[in-house]
Amino acid sequence: MKRRDFVKGAGSVALAGGAAASLAAPAVAQERIEWNMVMPWPKGAPGVGVNAERFVQRVNEMSGGRLTIKLFAAGELVPPFDSFDAVQSGTADVVHGTPYYWVGKSKAFNYFTTLPFGLNAVELPAWLTYGGGQELWEEAYADFGIQPFYAGSSGVQAGGWFKNEINTWEDLQGLKIRMAGLGGEVMRRAGSVVVLLPPGEILPAMQSGAIDAAEWIGPWNDVAFGLQKVVKYYYVPAFHEPGPGLEISVNKAKFQALPADLQAIVRYAAAATAQDTTTDFTYHNIQAFRPLIDDYDVELRSFPDEIIKRLGEITMEVVAEIGETDDLTRKIHASFMDFAKKAADYEGAFEETMLRQRRLVWEG
Repeated sequence: MKRRDFVKGAGSVALAGGAAASLAAPAVAQERIEWNMVMPWPKGAPGVGVNAERFVQRVNEMSGGRLTIKLFAAGELVPPFDSFDAVQSGTADVVHGTPYYWVGKSKAFNYFTTLPFGLNAVELPAWLTYGGGQELWEEAYADFGIQPFYAGSSGVQAGGWFKNEINTWEDLQGLKIRMAGLGGEVMRRAGSVVVLLPPGEILPAMQSGAIDAAEWIGPWNDVAFGLQKVVKYYYVPAFHEPGPGLEISVNKAKFQALPADLQAIVRYAAAATAQDTTTDFTYHNIQAFRPLIDDYDVELRSFPDEIIKRLGEITMEVVAEIGETDDLTRKIHASFMDFAKKAADYEGAFEETMLRQRRLVWEG
């Protein structure tokens, strides 16, 4: 080969290599966004803390690192019940929580967590997804600059742990109980002394005698928090939380500033977390239930029908009052209650009868 032909060929290879390198390199470096996420739970708390962590992992992985979220547990960045305020102010970008923790902002938020004797864990997301509930939720959060997403449910909760049995209406008088949401207001009107404590403070308050009773979630979480070690009577189910909803809510300006694909990742990561959360609670509550009763000095109880009827009457009074708070709450109330009445009719004919028939087969 002649020297000038060799040099010419080598130059062609170099040019080709340079062109390939140019094609491989991105034309513009992709922006990397970092968010902070807060929650009112301890890290690793069964069902709630764990699924907040799973949401973070999903977003980080699906975005390929373009959107990364750092998770802060209760008290690490802000106090537990200041999580909503932190997202509103921009101190944090995302909150994993439950809307009734922020009802000081608006009583309308109750409808997006739970009402006593209200929607269960299947009915609530049905109303949100197909009954206009999501649009109403977004309208309720709009004044606070926050975009809400449904993040699953714990399912029907436990009525709580009680140092003494509840047999008559008089047993509720002066009872010091930790209870969240509208259930707490119902119990207050029933004559109890209601205290709202962050999850991490429930056990110490029970141990010290600061409270006589407490509701948390259900068998899985209650065992993890050790409540079965300090009190004996376990009342199920919860009249006040038949299927409470959780949320993953984002600073609206930050969410809208994301490119469309990252918005979709946040939205669908929340939806996947909702699915995981409900099934996670269902599976582990089933697994934890019988050992809780068999392995500890625990006595299972249900509230007497007469007490339930009176609590139901108070509930209807409370909910009717909230429904008249303002025009938006009135609209939310009408939508929720219309669906809840239809759900009670349908579920009474189908689910309630199915559960009774299943017990006949499995338990004889």
